[in-house]
Amino acid sequence: MPPHVTVKGKIVDQETRCEHYHKQEDIIAIKFYCCDTYYPCYKCHEECADHDIQRWPRDRFDEKAILCGVCKHELTINEYLKSSYTCPNCQSTFNEGCARHYSIYFEG
Repeated sequence: MPPHVTVKGKIVDQETRCEHYHKQEDIIAIKFYCCDTYYPCYKCHEECADHDIQRWPRDRFDEKAILCGVCKHELTINEYLKSSYTCPNCQSTFNEGCARHYSIYFEG
């Protein structure tokens, strides 16, 4: 990881896969709005943080809050949502299934 980025949670490899999500495409970590901390998924946050999840407000989607586990490039939420599930820096494929959890992370 870059020296300024730490990912917490139940990580199983260097590309931010965790105990809960560890398929080939499970390579992002999300900075949680409530604690300004990167976790691989909401389950890691629930198990490791001592507070409830707060969703990113829509007016803050221009902030960097998504980390590509392959190249460690940070994306804004808007960049991530418009990425077509591909890192714009290294072209690694993100898991499309993460979209099912957007309502946990981001305001609608």
